[in-house]
Amino acid sequence: MKSKNLTQKMISASRVNIGDRISIETKDLKKEGVLMPHHAFSDENIITIKLDNGYNIGIKVDESTKISLVEKGKKPVKTIKEIPFDKKKPTVSIVGTGGTIACYVEYRTGAVFPASTAEDLAFAVPEIFDIANIKANVAFQIFSEDMTVDHWRELAKIIADELNKGSGGVVVPHGTDTMGYTAAALSFMLKNLSGPVVLVGAQRSSDRPSSDAVQNLLSAVNVAACSDIGEVVVVMHGEISDSYNLIHRGTKVRKFHTSRRDAFKSVNIEPIGKVENGEIKIENKYRKKTKGKVVVDDKICSDVAMVYFYPDLKPEDIPERKGIVLVGTGLGHVSNNIIPRIKQLIREGSIIVMTSQCFFGRLNMNVYSKGRDLLKMGVISCEDMLPETAYVKLMWALGHSKKPDEIKKIMQTNIIGEISDRTKTNCYF
Repeated sequence: MKSKNLTQKMISASRVNIGDRISIETKDLKKEGVLMPHHAFSDENIITIKLDNGYNIGIKVDESTKISLVEKGKKPVKTIKEIPFDKKKPTVSIVGTGGTIACYVEYRTGAVFPASTAEDLAFAVPEIFDIANIKANVAFQIFSEDMTVDHWRELAKIIADELNKGSGGVVVPHGTDTMGYTAAALSFMLKNLSGPVVLVGAQRSSDRPSSDAVQNLLSAVNVAACSDIGEVVVVMHGEISDSYNLIHRGTKVRKFHTSRRDAFKSVNIEPIGKVENGEIKIENKYRKKTKGKVVVDDKICSDVAMVYFYPDLKPEDIPERKGIVLVGTGLGHVSNNIIPRIKQLIREGSIIVMTSQCFFGRLNMNVYSKGRDLLKMGVISCEDMLPETAYVKLMWALGHSKKPDEIKKIMQTNIIGEISDRTKTNCYF
C-alpha cells in the first residue's frame, strides 16, 4: 500500500477536507482559501487553495507549515459521471489539440500546460451537454507554436473521420497564437464539409476569473451543433466583455492582441456572424454544409518560407526555397537591393508571392514602377490575402503542381474565401 505523502498527512492531521475554507501558514506567508483537490500534475508537497478573488494558488508545505480549519464547506462533486447521450440532440465531436482553453496550471512554476484528456475539457463546461451530444477525442497535446504541417494533416484526417462517422460538427480547441495558420490549413485541406469545423481558444486560462474559455467553448459547440455552415471557422470573443462571440472565416482571421479577449478580428471582410445569448445570428455570406463524404486533400509542400521585409534586408537573408512569401510594404514593395536576389530565385525555380505588412487593404502592384517590375519578373500578387493564409496556400499549391503557371493560377483563384471580391474599407480593428 502506498504511504501518504507530506501533504496528505498534514491534511489528515488537520482534519480538513476538500471544499473546506482553511488557513495555511508557512514561514514566508499566510493565506486563506478553499481547499482544492490535489492536481495529478502538481508536486506532492503542494497544497492548492482557491483565493477569494477566484484564482487558484499552490503553496509548498513542509513540516513547519500550519493548517487550520476556518469554515467547513461542501465536498465538490462531479455533476456528470459519464458523457450523456440524447438521441434528440445533434452530435458534436471535440478534437483536442491543447492550448490555453484546455490548460491546467503547474503550481510549482506557474506555467500553463495542456489538460490530459478532451473529456476533462467537456466536464469542465457541462453546459455543452445541453446543446449537443459530445464525442471527445485527443489529437495531440501541444502548444500552438509547436504545431507543424504534419499536425495539420493528422488533424484534418481526424476531423473528416468524425464528420464521416456521423458527427454534425467538429470543435477544435486550439492555442490562440497560431490558430489562424491551422484554420487556413484546414480550410484548404477539408473538402465537401458536411458540418461546421469550429476552431476555438481562450486568451485567459480557466483558473482566472476573467477567463473567456467557458463562453468561447459554449458558443463554438453551439455553432458546430446548430448552424448549417460548411466552412472552417474561428469562434472567439467579439468584445472584451461577455456580450457575444464572433464567427470568423478560417482564411480571413487574425490575432491582433496578445491578451485581450477580443483579440481575433476578421480582415478585409465582415465576420460571418455572431453568437449572442445562445442565439446564432448569421450576418454575411458563407458556404453551407453539403451532403456526402468529407474528403481530405492534404497534398502540401512544406518547403516554403515567409520573409518579412524591413529596411536594409540583406539579399542573403532570403533563403532558397521552393516557395517564398514576401511580406512587403504598402501596396506590395521591397527595396532595390534585394531585387537581384528575387530574380535569381525565380530563375532557379522558386515561386515568390507578395503580401502586405498592412493589416487591412489590398495589394496593387501596378501603381508604382517597383511593383510593376516585380510583377514582370514573376512575383505573384496575393491581392488581399493575409500573409499567414498566403503561406499556407502556397504550400498547398506547391503540393498540387510543379508548373509555375498552374501554381500562379491556384494562388490567384479564390478557393475558400481567402481572396475577397471587393476589399472592405471599413473593416478596421
